[in-house]
Amino acid sequence: MRIVISLFFLLPFCLFSQTTYVQNDKQLLWEISSPKIKEKSYIFGTIHSNDKRVFDLADSVYILMDKAKMIVLETDVFSLFNKIDTRNALPKTQYDKNGNPYTSSLKASKTAYGDENGMPQFLDAFFEEYCYNNQKTFFALESYDAQLSLLDDVNYSSRQLVNKSINNMAQNKLMDLYLQGDIQGLDKLTKVSLAVDPELYPKLISERNISMSGKLDSLIKRKHSFLCAVGSAHLGGSEGIIKLLRDKGYRLRQVSWTINEQASTLKKRIRSERAYQYTHLKSGVTAVFHGKPYVEEYVDGSIKMLYRELGQGNTYVVEVLPLDTNLTIDEIAATYIASPPNTKFKKRFMEDGTVQFEGLSDTYPEGLNWVRIQFNPGYFALTKVYGGNKFLHSDRPQKFFDKVWFE
Repeated sequence: MRIVISLFFLLPFCLFSQTTYVQNDKQLLWEISSPKIKEKSYIFGTIHSNDKRVFDLADSVYILMDKAKMIVLETDVFSLFNKIDTRNALPKTQYDKNGNPYTSSLKASKTAYGDENGMPQFLDAFFEEYCYNNQKTFFALESYDAQLSLLDDVNYSSRQLVNKSINNMAQNKLMDLYLQGDIQGLDKLTKVSLAVDPELYPKLISERNISMSGKLDSLIKRKHSFLCAVGSAHLGGSEGIIKLLRDKGYRLRQVSWTINEQASTLKKRIRSERAYQYTHLKSGVTAVFHGKPYVEEYVDGSIKMLYRELGQGNTYVVEVLPLDTNLTIDEIAATYIASPPNTKFKKRFMEDGTVQFEGLSDTYPEGLNWVRIQFNPGYFALTKVYGGNKFLHSDRPQKFFDKVWFE
């Protein structure tokens, strides 16, 4: 049930009205308390999607994000950066007579977590991005490798494939239940969906619930207050995390789902905080990503920074390599920018006397990607970005290029 409350504030010259929407039956946010523990913790049910509708979060969620010293997730989502590309297909690009790229379609590319019309990160990754951008402590209940191993261990031989229309119907029902905040309905739908193999629900849900609730219990006993975000299918039911924590003696209270029509300053700030600056001291390169990048350093002094927007399927890469004095800067550019047929990269002379190269490159497995190369006396920075159809043909690659520089 959705309740609408209008609040009026009469000031000497103005009348202000603010509408507050309250959904008392939306069961996604829960308070965890105990007489023995002074500070309270909270658990929030997510859905692994970047659909903009699921980001219409209650004001209390933003308040708790800001208040929390620790953010807890099912797994370290950012560990996916060096493992997967979430795009379902590569964009199809054409070229005009001057070799300039264009697309005949602005259709959003689909990804593993939605499509380009959704938010940059899917919901769980949004929480991790916020955590690192605000220097909060992060804790993962499971390793991603453990999740992959779990899937490998499950016997899929007896699973029956359903046709696409039935699968889409189930996905639509899943989203409807999530938007309603019906965690009991989500548990029932999950059981039905996994019933084709009796091993699936215990392996993928109930056994993991026992493990995750045990780790949450340990965090609470160590007096680490937190905001935990896990898949909402893990919350409800007789084997869900809420029931398991209650069995351990904790009090779990549903927090009202309240949204003010006018976004608060805090909500606006959290939604806009998408900057994480990384500086490589040895080379002097600085790059500003939307969140904390995955970083690899190599014995030859080179370094690779990698950040992915897993929801929209966009990737940002900065590689810093020692200059090879046997090659000219033009030869370096020709080596690292694999221009498609009938296209050329551009060479630019900057006001500070430095040189930049920029162009479209076609490489495997990334497909088409925009590349900029810039130099200092000892290193060069290779910045590469790629993504879906809309991203590739927007100004976003160039905007990111300007966020990478040598000090």
